[in-house]
Amino acid sequence: MDLQTLSILFATTFNPDPNVRKAAELQIRKIGNEEGMIAALLQIVATNNIDIATRQACAVWLKNRVRNAYSIETSRRPDQVLIAQSDRDALKINILPLLAASPSRSITLQLATALKSIVAHDFPHNWPSLLGDIKRLLSSTEINEVHAGCNAALEAVRAFRFRQKSEALTQIVNEIFPSLVGIASQMIQTSPSTAQEIPTMLHLILKTYKTSIVVNLSQHQQSSESLVPWGQLLFAVINLQIPVEAVPEDEEEREDSEWWKAKKWAYGILGRLFHRFGNPSQLPSTMKEEYGVFAEHFVTMFAPEILNIYLRQMELYVSNQAWLSKKCQYLIFTFFNECVKPKSTWTLLKPHFENLVSTFVFAQLSFNEAKKALWENDPVDYIRVSVDEYEVYATPVSAATTFLFSLAASRTKATFMPILGFINTILRSNSAAPQKFGALNMIAALGPYIMRHPDVKGNMEQFMLQFVTPELSSPEPYLRAIALEVVGTVTKNGFHWSTPENLNIHFRAVAAALDDPELPVRVQAALALTELVVLHEDVRTAVAPQVGKVIQDLLKLSDETDLDILNHCMEAMVDQFQTQLLPVAAQLAARLCDSYIRLARETAAQEENENVDLETIMSDADDDKTFAAMGVAKTLSTIVSSIEGSPEILAQVQEVIIPIIMFTLEHTLLDLFDNVYELVDSLTYKLRTISPSMWPVFEITYKLFKSDAVDFLEEMLPSLDNFVSFGSEVIKARPDYRQMLVDIYTTSITAEQLGENDRVNGSQLAESILLNLRGSVDDYLQIIINTALGLADKAQTGSLRLANLEVLINAVLYNPTAALHLMESSHPGSARAFFDKWFVAVNAENRLPRVHDKKLSILAMCALLELPPASVPDTLRDGWHGIVGGVLKIFKDLPKAIEHRKALELAAQDESDDDDIIDEKVLNLTDDDDDDIWDQDSAYLEMLAREGERLRTGAGQAVDGSDEEDSDDDDELEEDLGYLTPLDNVDPYVSFKQALTTFQMQNAPGYQAATTALDVDQQTLLMEVMRIAELQSAPQA
Repeated sequence: MDLQTLSILFATTFNPDPNVRKAAELQIRKIGNEEGMIAALLQIVATNNIDIATRQACAVWLKNRVRNAYSIETSRRPDQVLIAQSDRDALKINILPLLAASPSRSITLQLATALKSIVAHDFPHNWPSLLGDIKRLLSSTEINEVHAGCNAALEAVRAFRFRQKSEALTQIVNEIFPSLVGIASQMIQTSPSTAQEIPTMLHLILKTYKTSIVVNLSQHQQSSESLVPWGQLLFAVINLQIPVEAVPEDEEEREDSEWWKAKKWAYGILGRLFHRFGNPSQLPSTMKEEYGVFAEHFVTMFAPEILNIYLRQMELYVSNQAWLSKKCQYLIFTFFNECVKPKSTWTLLKPHFENLVSTFVFAQLSFNEAKKALWENDPVDYIRVSVDEYEVYATPVSAATTFLFSLAASRTKATFMPILGFINTILRSNSAAPQKFGALNMIAALGPYIMRHPDVKGNMEQFMLQFVTPELSSPEPYLRAIALEVVGTVTKNGFHWSTPENLNIHFRAVAAALDDPELPVRVQAALALTELVVLHEDVRTAVAPQVGKVIQDLLKLSDETDLDILNHCMEAMVDQFQTQLLPVAAQLAARLCDSYIRLARETAAQEENENVDLETIMSDADDDKTFAAMGVAKTLSTIVSSIEGSPEILAQVQEVIIPIIMFTLEHTLLDLFDNVYELVDSLTYKLRTISPSMWPVFEITYKLFKSDAVDFLEEMLPSLDNFVSFGSEVIKARPDYRQMLVDIYTTSITAEQLGENDRVNGSQLAESILLNLRGSVDDYLQIIINTALGLADKAQTGSLRLANLEVLINAVLYNPTAALHLMESSHPGSARAFFDKWFVAVNAENRLPRVHDKKLSILAMCALLELPPASVPDTLRDGWHGIVGGVLKIFKDLPKAIEHRKALELAAQDESDDDDIIDEKVLNLTDDDDDDIWDQDSAYLEMLAREGERLRTGAGQAVDGSDEEDSDDDDELEEDLGYLTPLDNVDPYVSFKQALTTFQMQNAPGYQAATTALDVDQQTLLMEVMRIAELQSAPQA
């Protein structure tokens, strides 16, 4: 196709007529894989007399084609056609010149993304000239070529940024970065102006450096040869005073200007260098060998200078002598936060912490103009950023709060009392309402620490009565809200009033605030009331007669705000008032389902309209509807659990909930699948029956597994097991249902895109089928056995080897004669191979670890002992007598397994009693300012580093080859306390006694051989097993 026709075809994709547009798209799809297509589009993108929209459409198509087909594995993506070598060559020849000649930023972005994909696949071996080409662009006298070189350097680094020890990235850094720092250092000498070329390239260069240090810091970057010029550049960028006329007047636009983006990246680089590589006291042990020397050098030579520069920037900002973007404020205080734990930087920071708290931290937490505007214009968003800590990540407020936490927790002795002293000064000096808010906001933030400080918590009641209680009735609504937050925070952390009167006064104030005209006040009242109800029996007694109104208020608030945290309040109320809410459980569930369906509909509409472009998805922060729906589903689960003892009401609630389950599954709202399948599992498990209206859930589950949700088997399995266990009679009467179940099993074992965990889940489903549908899946026994035999030698983990082995053991239990015959007919010798694996597991330590594993093997062996001699395959006859010894070996270990299970049940019960224990906020009351601080966060990072190192090392060993039989320790199996099977009611001792008797009667020679082969210990054990069987089978008095 010639260029003109091709350009017209792409231009047609903008045609307003959907039929014309669709025809063009189909034609492009038809010719898209042809050799020469990419070379032609490169020419169109380069042609200036073609309109930009058409060239951009071609660039987008190019980017997608390169991303999807440049490096695909044809075995995994047979539908994709690899890009021809001639087109690959055309790309590598033309893409850098095209970047330099790009007429628009949008086309530059498409070409840059394509470049990254090519570099990731071809550099260095198939594109050795790349770095030389980039360096030529960077050394050009044409600014557009230098700009293209900066873009190309960034994409080259991005291609390898997450790779451990990437030689390609090291080569790029060594060859390109000296040129980049030289260019940037020259640029910074030019006075800032409204021209965008210099700040844009400076921004790209700094972003490139930051991207290169995500995982590793190369030897070159650690050397003074690199660190000194880059450090000087970064300090120069941070200290650069940008004239007012060089940036937009509007603050939001100024935040996004290129000059402030460059500053943001400079702050970000220094923070990353210190946090990951330059802080020796917090450096994980796995990194000390590589970065220990650098860290000592950095913390001694660079960190003090960084700290001084940052303190100067904050001084200029708080005195209104200079402006700072919000992101830069956040990065500065993140660095201050990193300086608290190392003794060397804390010594330098310590003289300044009170000033930082009283100026910046206090200002951020006070009720400023930004908070006021948000309260008035969008109270729901005000609540969201005030209550939900995850909503305010990477803002000055979050950085200031984190800094406050770090001071309180890590340097308690030096900082805690001065901070509280400052707060008291503000509150005692009759400050204006916005400043009072700031002081109380600091108390709300520090509440968990205050309630753990031995010298402070005893004074909290007097503080509350003097400074908090009066504000519960303040004329300023924001003071009422923060006072309620303080009440809720200290209550959550165990604060008790000394008299019932004081408790009652505050309870009534909180309850009254549920009717406050201001939405944020009502939300804080709901949160505080929840904490009072959980902690105080007197409050529960007082609320009980009015719990219906409280729940209605919570539902109304939840619908108004879609805040997930209010669902926690609902859960707590349902849990605390189970008896009172039992008569209205169905109505409450119906109201919650109305909320859920509204949220789910909005989520579904959002997903239908959402652009599939990854950048759009990642930048779309409107996940609140989904999280709120998750919260509602969790509250419904709490209701289901609370009415477990009332089957009639539970059945009513189930009928109310099923429609929201079906809606979620029909609209494939994948983010909510975990929650709805938890509901299905809970309902079917607690009712122990499958209602007619629940079977459509089973049918759509099968359809989803075969299409969009094949990788959700783990979430589906408990529900599928319940369908089989409690709906077995229906399934026995429905051949289509049986076919669906077996198909799920075989697909889980054979589908290439599924992993070992999915195969374990599929094997557990097969076990449930064989145990619960005895006599009804004869036609599928061959398929199940063949599938399991095919997997036997492919399983890599111990959990899958055992799960697959137990499918075959279940087949033997289901029908021993047929199972052994089908194994042999599948492949001669298969039965003997199966027995060998089975008895290896029986005789090995902990290969049948759970009670169920042992009972299953015992009962399957009992079924084998009861076989007539003629039904025993010839290949197994010589070892048949060994079955008795195998059973006794399992019986020997069974009591220990039963005791272990009982201990786990008791532990689980104790654990459920402790579910509401809140996270501990630890104070460092033994702090010596001469020491580095190593706390829980430090230990957690150390653990993550060690685990990452272990996984990387393990992956390397796996490549080198290791004995899979030795890997069982990595996937130790634990008892599943909620797993019910028909075997639970079968006594293995009685079954074995009956089987042994049958064996003796049917096969006397075999019985003689089996018993004479037993040693003394085994004979003693046999008599003990027989004694227990006699006791268990005797009629109960």
